[in-house]
Amino acid sequence: MIGILLAAGFSRRFGASNKLLQVLPDGSPIAQASAKRLIEAIPLSIAIVRPENKVLAQLLQDAGLKVFFCTEQETEMADSLSAAIKFSAAFRDSSDGFVIALADMPYVDSKTTAAIASKLSEGASIVVPTYQGKRGHPVGFSAKFRTELESLHGDEGARSILKRYPEEIIFLECDDSGILTDIDTPADLIL
Repeated sequence: MIGILLAAGFSRRFGASNKLLQVLPDGSPIAQASAKRLIEAIPLSIAIVRPENKVLAQLLQDAGLKVFFCTEQETEMADSLSAAIKFSAAFRDSSDGFVIALADMPYVDSKTTAAIASKLSEGASIVVPTYQGKRGHPVGFSAKFRTELESLHGDEGARSILKRYPEEIIFLECDDSGILTDIDTPADLIL
């Protein structure tokens, strides 16, 4: 199983500063908190970042993730995810599937991510966590979706796969509001 942390976005709604480097109330940068929770659940995790984001890359590498730089053409969500999936082929663990997390969601409990990975290990094809009936992140995909994940383009991410294979989805109800909590604006930092 491989964890993938998507950290190549531009955070346009946040403003001029890099939101992933902004500090949470506990003093940790957003991306670092997201990375630590992902790697607690899935020790082999990859972060994908833009090449110019050296500070972010170092922060994620220091957290224990394997950092992969996307190209300038791979900065939309689906394109960066596709690049990360292709990069993951270098690791044997990718044959067990992928748990795709977002770097701007630092409050996801590592137990939730571990439960998603566990469901994939038990044979689930797609695992989507829910909190009080609402879908959240991270989302798990079995390795049988590798080719489709590698073929993604644009800003929709893996949503198109979820739409195409609704019968393959297992919804994992959890007591973790963090699966719904992303940080898009400076106001979101104050929880």
